[in-house]
Amino acid sequence: MTLWTSSEAAKATGGTSTRDWSATGVSIDTRSLDPGDLFVALTAARDGHDFVAQALEKGAAAALVSRVPEGVATDAPLLIVDDVQTGLDALARAARARTGAKVVGVTGSVGKTSTKDMLRTVLSAQGATHAAEASYNNHWGVPLTLARMPKDSDFAVIEIGMNHPGEIAPLSRMARPDVALLTTVAPAHLEAFESIEGIAHEKASIFEGLQPDGTAVFNGDVATSDILRDVASRYTENLISFGESDECDLQATSIITHDDRVVVTGRAGTDPVLFKVHAAGKHFGLNGMGVVAVASALGLNRALVTNDIGRWHPGAGRGAHATVTLDSSDPDATLALIDDAYNANPASVAASLVVLAAAPVQDDTGRVRRGRRIAVLGDMKELGPTGPELHAALADLEATGSLDRVHCVGPLMRHLHEALPEAKRGFWCETAAEMADRMPRALDAGDVVVVKGSLSMGLSRVVDAIRNLGESDAEG
Repeated sequence: MTLWTSSEAAKATGGTSTRDWSATGVSIDTRSLDPGDLFVALTAARDGHDFVAQALEKGAAAALVSRVPEGVATDAPLLIVDDVQTGLDALARAARARTGAKVVGVTGSVGKTSTKDMLRTVLSAQGATHAAEASYNNHWGVPLTLARMPKDSDFAVIEIGMNHPGEIAPLSRMARPDVALLTTVAPAHLEAFESIEGIAHEKASIFEGLQPDGTAVFNGDVATSDILRDVASRYTENLISFGESDECDLQATSIITHDDRVVVTGRAGTDPVLFKVHAAGKHFGLNGMGVVAVASALGLNRALVTNDIGRWHPGAGRGAHATVTLDSSDPDATLALIDDAYNANPASVAASLVVLAAAPVQDDTGRVRRGRRIAVLGDMKELGPTGPELHAALADLEATGSLDRVHCVGPLMRHLHEALPEAKRGFWCETAAEMADRMPRALDAGDVVVVKGSLSMGLSRVVDAIRNLGESDAEG
């Protein structure tokens, strides 16, 4: 199906097409480019113009450029604009303007990507739904997601993130959501903000982009919920809060966590709500309540929505569970892996440790003969001068007291390593590669292990090392 024609794209961007073309997709990376894509030559770590020839060789329909790249024929299919990023932004706005889709914007300190994916699962059962496959939530990810949106979409889910003040509002105004969901506010990116209140104001700026008569959905239980409510009320009269307290419009009255799922009972107004999420952790249950709130704002059938929440499973690095078989001849020789290695901040690490503390272990197997709860934690980045203190504070969490061993990766996590009781203190390593090498000696059959850290720490190497101890069977 044609996504953009040369004339449509030229009109949207104010650029000039060297010849007629039609594109079925939009790409910014030649490694993932599909034939028929419009290649957008963004300049980031490297200049995308250097890859235009390669993109065309791989079958790109055309390239969005600010000049004719060296080695590319002047009659090649190009859309020439003054600035490529500005051109991508213009495509995004045009894509948003031409669709009748109901658009949901999602932000939050924790859980925005998993909530985006949960929404995609739920909305896909109600109509054609567009959402990014990955965590595309920044100044190029949001316009790229919008530019890829088919005209005939019924729903779109746009994840919006930030690293510094002033980033969310422009992206929200570009997406113009009909519903904006704010999952939670927690210490993250403190390096760029003076306080948690500053983070709350930045996250709440997603409400600035709401469509007329749009709906603001937010966590009513966080310490900064008054800020969220105040900011939201400046842009809409339609506010929906969710959480566990009686004051919330959608209240989770019971969240029961099992080893691989959460069962939530609650109410939406006076109507009962019941659903399960196939991921362990109270935070997944609360985010499910946020999804129910979004569905209510969109006027969707709640029974279908709560049923379809149960069809969602977390992806790699976001709490996915797996069983690693250490000895194929012994069905009991297994360990449980919780892969939560995609990102980390104090709130999300605390949530993961609660899940680990409650996870069942197997005794009477392996060398140790006693199942253990083991955490492998990497540095939490962008916490500013409070970083060392926030890392050390993890030792005082109630959940940490229930763990058997905590292994630490990175200079910041050394503060946690030193704060831990000696009996719980595992290895400390500078890098994920070093920790990955130690995993065969650190784990045994019957153990449950969670791997958690900021993306730049590369703890996926540790996850891979654990999986490689045997044959892994993903459980979602």
